Amino acid sequence: MAKVLASKDSDYAQWYNDLVIKADLAENSAVRGSMVIKPYGYAIWEKMQAELDRMFKETGHVNAYFPLFIPKSFFSKEASHVEGFAKECAVVTHYRLKNDPNGKGVIVDPDAKLEEELIVRPTSETVIWDTYRKWIQSYRDLPIKINQWANVVRWEMRTRLFLRTAEFLWQEGHTAHASKQEAIEEAETMLNVYATFLENFMAIPVLKGIKTESERFAGAVETYCVEALMQDGKALQAGTSHFLGQNFAKAFDVTFATKEGTNELVWATSWGVSTRLIGALIMTHSDNNGLVLPPKLAPHQVVIVPIYRKDEEFEKVDAAAKDIVQKLRAAGISVHYDNRDTHKPGWKFNEYELKGVPVRIAIGPRDLEKQQVELARRDTLEKSFQPMEGLTGVIADILEQMQTSLLERARKRTQDGTYAVDTWEEFTEAVKNRGGFIKAHWDGTAETERIIKEKTKATIRCIELDAPEEEGVCVFSGKPSKRRVVFAKAY
Repeated sequence: MAKVLASKDSDYAQWYNDLVIKADLAENSAVRGSMVIKPYGYAIWEKMQAELDRMFKETGHVNAYFPLFIPKSFFSKEASHVEGFAKECAVVTHYRLKNDPNGKGVIVDPDAKLEEELIVRPTSETVIWDTYRKWIQSYRDLPIKINQWANVVRWEMRTRLFLRTAEFLWQEGHTAHASKQEAIEEAETMLNVYATFLENFMAIPVLKGIKTESERFAGAVETYCVEALMQDGKALQAGTSHFLGQNFAKAFDVTFATKEGTNELVWATSWGVSTRLIGALIMTHSDNNGLVLPPKLAPHQVVIVPIYRKDEEFEKVDAAAKDIVQKLRAAGISVHYDNRDTHKPGWKFNEYELKGVPVRIAIGPRDLEKQQVELARRDTLEKSFQPMEGLTGVIADILEQMQTSLLERARKRTQDGTYAVDTWEEFTEAVKNRGGFIKAHWDGTAETERIIKEKTKATIRCIELDAPEEEGVCVFSGKPSKRRVVFAKAY
């Protein structure tokens, strides 16, 4: 192979980093912890963005944009919110540079200090709820259901491409409602939108649940989440949806006149997913040969590589390839025809295998004689010869099969990696040696949750929404418990 990866089985972390860089998805930038998303990686994000945006609009949301800079005083209005984000905030203190009088480049102009320092947004609840205060007077102004596509900054100490970076791309929905029930229903609806997207488009099965109090979003009354299991047995939080109650309405004095003529505080939600989903996509499906992309999110679902030695051979192969391109595109299948003469076919095969293109077509003079092409499936690495007649239908079927197969494979791995334990000995052995989603009883206290995390590095990923009641005792404290929760080591 032209670009060698570390082995997934022996060095998962290095394999992941190699794959992100060598598949041309992203690279580290000059700013510590920040990344450059390269065209191929951004193309995957665009596919995700398009599908999610459609789903948001189908559930009644509209897009808007709010400022990158947030007055520092806004954060002090909601105590738990500032406590949750204070350590990650980047702060703007001055608005101008000047030449260093000592000739050492530029310095911050001490005369250009801001009257009020600005926070580079880590999330937008505060600036949005200050805006909603101006927009909402009456029940007739509700609900407000807005989403924004944006970048945010969280000054992370330990970073990893896509999974945790100082700056990342995301969407954040922010809604305002007249009743508690309506807001809760909104938070649950968006959780289900995320779960549907992850399963139907990313081919990633998820657990749906709520976070414990200590794991909730800062300022939320309840945080709903979707959790996915990666190939190395670690969990990844793929998306969150928050019922914010009236906390931000209180902080920013957002009230509305009801039909009955009383004045009440507005109810709120927020919800979001980020470019972290690209990391989830990589770690769920890919292998030692490179990316494996679900057809619905692949920038190119099909690539065609011509095989020839002489110019006259190329002319015939080129005409046949272009005819296939036209037919595939007419059927709504995205296809890339790589007719560059600067790289040999073998190099191209390796490159597109590394980049996870679902189906590769090779066509040469002998294939023309037999009116066939060679097809290679990226998920199974199987090759076959297929007649040119009816090729579009064959490829459409293969793409559908691949999408289904990847989900089924990931679902089986998740099911095999989900199990129950009843004792502390079983729990610690499972965390250390087996990984996965570990279902265990917990006594419901933050102190026990903290101790378990300190001793094992496993956290409570969620309390499943459909978890049945089951009498038991906490694996650590031995105190009574009414249901199991899901523990795992996580990214």
